[in-house]
Amino acid sequence: MSMLTRVGNDLYTGARSFDFVGKRVVWYSIGAAVIILAIAFTALRGGFVFGIEFRGGSEFRVTGSSAAIEGTAAATSIAVEAVDEVVTGANPRVSIVGGDSVRVQTEQLTPGETDELRAALADAYGVTQADVASSFIGATWGADITRQAVLALVVFLLFASVVMALYFRTWKMAVAAIVALFHDLIITTGVYGVLGLEITPAAVIGFLTILGYSLYDTVVVFDKVRENTSEDGVESRRTFAQSVNLAVNQTLVRSINTSVVAVLPTAAILFIGSLLLGAGTLRDIALALFIGTLVGTYSSIFLAAPLYVHLRENEPEVKKQGARQKAARPESGAVR
Repeated sequence: MSMLTRVGNDLYTGARSFDFVGKRVVWYSIGAAVIILAIAFTALRGGFVFGIEFRGGSEFRVTGSSAAIEGTAAATSIAVEAVDEVVTGANPRVSIVGGDSVRVQTEQLTPGETDELRAALADAYGVTQADVASSFIGATWGADITRQAVLALVVFLLFASVVMALYFRTWKMAVAAIVALFHDLIITTGVYGVLGLEITPAAVIGFLTILGYSLYDTVVVFDKVRENTSEDGVESRRTFAQSVNLAVNQTLVRSINTSVVAVLPTAAILFIGSLLLGAGTLRDIALALFIGTLVGTYSSIFLAAPLYVHLRENEPEVKKQGARQKAARPESGAVR
C-alpha cells in the first residue's frame, strides 16, 4: 500500500486527523487578511482596469507585422510612438493576439483621428492600411454587459442558496457556502486588481464559472458532514465539531484530487494563452479559473465547514452533545 493511500485511509477512518475546525480562528484570520490586502492594493492602484468592452473606446488590429513575433515589448513601443503622433497622451493598451496580430486600444477617437491613426500604425508596423482594422465600442454596450453580469450573479446566488437550503434542510449550510463563495470571488478579482490586469468579458465568464466550482467542492464536503452528523445520537462518542472535522478529513483527499484534475488543464491553457498566443480571451478565462479553483478548494476545507460549526454551536442539541462528551474528551475539533 502506497504512503498516499495509507494516509487517505487513515484520514477516512479517523486514525489520522488534521484539526481544521479547532483552528478556525487562524483560517478566518488568513482569509480576512488576504481579502483586506486585495481590496487595499486594488484601491491603491486606482481600482479595477476594465477592458474596452466595458468602458468604450477605439480598437485597432494590425495583422502581418513582424513586431508581433518579436514580442509585446517591441510591439508596444512602436504603437505608443504611433499613437502619440496622432493623440498626445492617449496611453494606449497594446497586446499580442494569436501570435501574429497586434491589438491597440485607445480612448474614443473621432472619425478623423481614427483614419489618421490607421495610417500611422500601418506606417509604423510596415504594413498596408488594409492590414489595419479599426472598430469602435460604445460605453453603452459595456454598461449593458455589466448590468447583465450583475443580474446573472444575483440570480445565481439566490437560486443556489434556495437549492442548498432545501437539499441540506438547513439555511446555515447555505450561508456558510455563500460566504465561502464570496471569499473566492473577492480574492480572485482582487488578484486582477492588484496586478492591474484588465477585466474583460472573458474574465467575467471565468469569475462566474468559479462560482459553480466553489459551490460544488463545498457541497461535497457538506454532504459528508450531513452524513456524519445524522449518525450522531445519544450514544455518539463525538461532539458536533468533531463529526464535522472528521467529514472534512474524509473528503480532503477527494478535494485535492479534484482540484489537481481541474488545475492542470487550466494551467496548460493559461501557459498557451499567455506565453504562446499572447494576452487574449484564453488567458483571461484561464487565469480566473486557475486562481478560483485553488482558492475554492481552500475555502471549502478551511472556511465553509468551520463556519458551519460556528453557526450551529449555540444550538441546544449541539450544546447537549458537546456536554456529554466534554468529560471524556478535550475540547478540540480533531478526531483520532
